[in-house]
Amino acid sequence: MKKLLSVFLIFSLLFALAACGPKTPPATTGPDATASEETSAPGSESANASGGTRTITDALGRKVEIPAEVNKIVALSNVPRMVVYLGLADRVAGYSGMNPEGLTPLTAYAYVARDLWADIPIVGTDTGGSTDYYPEEILAAEADVIICSYTGDVVKNLETQTGIPVVSVAMGNLFEEDYNESLRTIAEICGVEDRAEAVIAYIDSCLDDLNHRTATIPDADKPTALSAAATFKGAHGIEGIRIKDQVFTAVNAINVGSQDVAGDNSTAVEVDKEQILAWNADYIFCDYGGVQLVQQDVEANPDFYAQLKAYNDGHIYQYPSSTSYYSNLEISLANCYFVGSVLYPEQFADIDLNSKANEIFNFFLGADDYMSILNEYGAGYDPIDFGNKR
Repeated sequence: MKKLLSVFLIFSLLFALAACGPKTPPATTGPDATASEETSAPGSESANASGGTRTITDALGRKVEIPAEVNKIVALSNVPRMVVYLGLADRVAGYSGMNPEGLTPLTAYAYVARDLWADIPIVGTDTGGSTDYYPEEILAAEADVIICSYTGDVVKNLETQTGIPVVSVAMGNLFEEDYNESLRTIAEICGVEDRAEAVIAYIDSCLDDLNHRTATIPDADKPTALSAAATFKGAHGIEGIRIKDQVFTAVNAINVGSQDVAGDNSTAVEVDKEQILAWNADYIFCDYGGVQLVQQDVEANPDFYAQLKAYNDGHIYQYPSSTSYYSNLEISLANCYFVGSVLYPEQFADIDLNSKANEIFNFFLGADDYMSILNEYGAGYDPIDFGNKR
């Protein structure tokens, strides 16, 4: 009996020790285990595919971690117009812009989006060379990403104040590669890369067409032209000159305003009227925003205008101001066709300007017959009416 009891106690002790020993862990090999580890690893491709993050390199060379899927954006500085061109107006949760009550058709991207953005807050402004944004309003917009064209110090402050990823894109020089790269970056953030490539291809096709029509015209056969009443930091009279005019460049025009201003890094400047008289261009093109100032100046200084060839020949024209809260790409492209048709009517004889402009506006803005809106506003393509003063 004692022997049986001893055996029983020994077996009981062995069983207890086995129960308290280390347990064998689950298998960590095989496809199921690998998938489990990847899913739980932050920043992994599997995590990205299921609502994780990804990394974007912005124009400042910064690596910015953003959500894998971006549905709401805050668009600041030059970005609001770009997101409209890319068909992303419905993803805007906040934007920098002007008072909607003062909005005109010359700020075309915002004008066509005004109903869609009626309840979208303005969270910053960049007018008059002053950059300002409102962190509390940006936070309230609950955006996934902030996209802007700010410098590094401003970007850093914005990211610190909001805790939202900030991607900076280039401001973009009209018709230049940095503009294309900005479009591509925004498109990559929002997953609309095909649209970006379509926009870039459309711009290139227009520029190629314009160049093809005008590149072989000898300079001796070209009239001279002046880009006046330019809009920069507000409206200007005839003295406001665009010395670096991408519209003129696109049609290979002889821009007299680029002469005698060597060394100036500005794209537009004010000059003395004596300089305008010295240039005495065959054709003068004025931003609509400055037309009234020019008309008033004609009344005040008729003797000066009587000496201008363009005035006497009825060759002072208006076109829609392309600079309204930064440069508007679609208006600039349409202006290229207008300037080309005026300077070189033979080479543009097959172009119906109204139809071509509407095609451009429809492509960029999704707006039908935008020319009717511009014409009704008074900002169409016309010789300037000086009444009986000429």
